[in-house]
Amino acid sequence: MNNTDQPLIAYRWRIAILLCLITTINYIDRQALTVAAPLLMEEFSISTSEYLLITSGFLFAYGLGQLFCGPLIDRLGTKRSFAFAVVAWSIAGMLHALGRGFVSFFVFRLMLGLSEAANFPAATKAIAEWFPRSERSLAVGIFTMGPGLGAIIAPPMIAVIILYLGWQAAFLIPGAIGFLWLILWQRWFFRPQDHPNLPAAERHLIAAGKETEATPVARPWYWALRYREVWGLMISRFVSDGGFYFFVFSLPLYLSLERGFDLKAIALFAWIPFLAVDIGGITGGYLGKKMIDKGITLDRSRKTVIWIGALLVLAAMPAATAESWQVALALIAVAMFAIQFKASSMFTLPADLFPSRDVGTIWGMYGAVGSFGGMAFTAVAGWTIEHYSWTPVFVAAAGMHIVSAILVNLFVPQIRMLKPAV
Repeated sequence: MNNTDQPLIAYRWRIAILLCLITTINYIDRQALTVAAPLLMEEFSISTSEYLLITSGFLFAYGLGQLFCGPLIDRLGTKRSFAFAVVAWSIAGMLHALGRGFVSFFVFRLMLGLSEAANFPAATKAIAEWFPRSERSLAVGIFTMGPGLGAIIAPPMIAVIILYLGWQAAFLIPGAIGFLWLILWQRWFFRPQDHPNLPAAERHLIAAGKETEATPVARPWYWALRYREVWGLMISRFVSDGGFYFFVFSLPLYLSLERGFDLKAIALFAWIPFLAVDIGGITGGYLGKKMIDKGITLDRSRKTVIWIGALLVLAAMPAATAESWQVALALIAVAMFAIQFKASSMFTLPADLFPSRDVGTIWGMYGAVGSFGGMAFTAVAGWTIEHYSWTPVFVAAAGMHIVSAILVNLFVPQIRMLKPAV
């Protein structure tokens, strides 16, 4: 193709779609255990608190992996690091088919968490490389449709596989899909400056959107801790991510234990809140982009989206005590919409504040602390559910998003490309 020809879909949006696809696969892999949990808990005598400890183990490894993989992604580059990660997590997911109880599932979950940790840091770095700042919230909204799509697809897909092929196949088949994605990744992904077929106009648009970024210098990972904004991002993710991970990993279990759903009912209805996740992500990203297009500042745009989402998440509070499962599921869906609506701006903040070369490192720290928050929340949630009820867990999962929004305002008074710290 001559580089003056205009493709039907601009290359940068193809990259966003490719990132959405692998994030979808990533979430199908991790949701396989979530959907199969009621069956496996009965077969291997795993209690609710033990299941949530398995989930906490995944989140601990996921957070630890993000902490270390961020600098590695910045050093190795997006293309190679993503390829290594996909191979590793596909194998780890398939190993779950060998599970025989709490200990083995816990170990395999640690392996999956470590390897899947590269997904969001690498994807966010790719967005920073390929998109001008004005388009990043929409690009993030597109690629973060992946968690919702994966969670939509997983309940019917995993349930059907279990019913017809057995629970072991529910881990083997999703794991194998990752290897197919690698073919597209190796063929399509280059840095914009290295892309052989990128039209000149698109190359200029991407470069122009980075003109305000400071020239990065080599430095150890802990340089970022000099910025109060980094501390604010990390603390805000620590307090808010627990609610999202709780719903992602516990919704089928909640529907089974509290609302009497069997595997077929889970397949029919458990995907609904995750459809809301996708709608929330793309809606929040689109709103953020339109506000900037209309001349509203980056700071005001991002924080408006964050606060709208934080307030809407409060719909989850009465869900646990709703009389009907339909009302409960609808309220959870509203909350999940709001979480991802908010995330469409939260996830762009590392790229808004730092140059693209540093985004992997910043996101690694940002995402790691969020995962540790999720680990702590799910561990406490398991104990709370067994000794009290689901209600306080739902209330806490929603209320923490208000705290998160307040922390962003306090620690990040102005969202802009930061000057190097002294």
